[in-house]
Amino acid sequence: MLTFFIALLALGAGFMTYSFFVERLLPPDGRDTPAVAHPDGVDYIPLPLWKAFLIQLLNIAGLGPIFGALSGALWGPVVYFWIVLGTIFAGGVHDYFSGMLSERHNGASISEIVGIYLGPKMKMVMRVFAVVLLVLIGTTFSTGPAGLLALLTPEKLNLRFWLTIILIYYFLATLLPIDKIIGRFYPLFGAALIFMCVGVGGGIVAGGYALPEIWDNFANLHPRALPIWPLMFITVACGAISGFHATQSPMMARCITSEYQGRKVFYGAMVAEGVIALIWAAAGVSVYNGTQGLWEATTKLAGQSALVYDICIKVLGSMGGVLAMVGVIVCPITSGDTAFRSARLTLADWFGIDQKPRAKRLTLTLPLLLCGALLSNVNFQIIWRYFSWSNQTLAMIALWAAAVFLRKTRRNFWPAAIPATFMSAVSSTYILVAPEGFGPAISKMVSGEALSGAAAIEAAAKVGYPAGIIFSLFCFVLFWLKCVRPNVSSDGEGAE
Repeated sequence: MLTFFIALLALGAGFMTYSFFVERLLPPDGRDTPAVAHPDGVDYIPLPLWKAFLIQLLNIAGLGPIFGALSGALWGPVVYFWIVLGTIFAGGVHDYFSGMLSERHNGASISEIVGIYLGPKMKMVMRVFAVVLLVLIGTTFSTGPAGLLALLTPEKLNLRFWLTIILIYYFLATLLPIDKIIGRFYPLFGAALIFMCVGVGGGIVAGGYALPEIWDNFANLHPRALPIWPLMFITVACGAISGFHATQSPMMARCITSEYQGRKVFYGAMVAEGVIALIWAAAGVSVYNGTQGLWEATTKLAGQSALVYDICIKVLGSMGGVLAMVGVIVCPITSGDTAFRSARLTLADWFGIDQKPRAKRLTLTLPLLLCGALLSNVNFQIIWRYFSWSNQTLAMIALWAAAVFLRKTRRNFWPAAIPATFMSAVSSTYILVAPEGFGPAISKMVSGEALSGAAAIEAAAKVGYPAGIIFSLFCFVLFWLKCVRPNVSSDGEGAE
């Protein structure tokens, strides 16, 4: 249990120290924010700090820190290291710069920010990548809560019924001004989210569940012997760093009323999400008495929706479990709606479509929700795997954009360049060894036979591991030759 509390304290200490260091790299000033300079009554609407923070937290804290943390817990307490270090030195940095750079560029979406600092070709790649990722996320965050609601309601109110209700809500939340639904109901949703975290975390401690210590279990404890590198770093997803956050931050960049709110809203919400992930990782390994029990429960209960429900009931009892489930249901819904909303904003920035007229918002909203409805028929686990990889790849690109900005403005670029290099290795290695990537083809090429499971990954790793390191070094060398070595001009100083 001591490890769990040390990890919680480390997250708090990271926010109280490292977030200030990061803030000094892009220091706030007294300029008017986009919401103050030109409110439009739709997307640029001034919001108070507490509301902006809650919306940002609910936007980013979807299924990632819950489902991802439970999956990451299969490797044992080593997952705490990634949640804590990833949140402080990668996720917080990523979220702060994606939010503040958007704010400095009139609330531009992440694809436009990437275009400013990495060039027009990367901007086009990022536009397509971001829209696809957001639709995948919106779909993922539809089927997940629909499954949870189906467990709690009469049999007639099945998955398809709740999925339809959620998609209708997403349509309204995507189309209407941000203060009509999102700004009005998120404080209530935030209370449910906080209750869920406090309830599950407190229940684990008060219930006397055995929380394994890292010093007694510093090993790969995955029941199927799947390697920690790079699978755990992709699987945990939003609980440590998430490119999805870069698509969400511009929404609050258009609503904050002072640049001095940026550290609390962007970096602070990431730390809060790290706490959520830590609680659920601890719940996974403690409630089922270790990783083998967690694996058996996951298999027996046929999915993580049922697993979350089972944990809530075990820790808090029937009434407390139902109340805690409200928080678990709210988390993905409040990310799914803003995923589709961010997709609309990204397309609007891409094609220069004014979003003040409702008819123009409707022309973008309808096709996006239609795509989400069609994808909801695809197996959830398949969507989640591709979401996880594309999510971390987007984070890698956003961090490189931040590193270029810091170099062009003659500031310390290492806090962005180091996690960008690391995530380059994670994303490239994963797609080369994972079953949903090139892993099966590479493992067959290496071994001469069709393999599966850990054996296939081990064979593919003979090519994937060195190739991933080479790719990450290539990215860093390219950054060094293009940005660090030359005398830097004033390009990019528009964010000053």
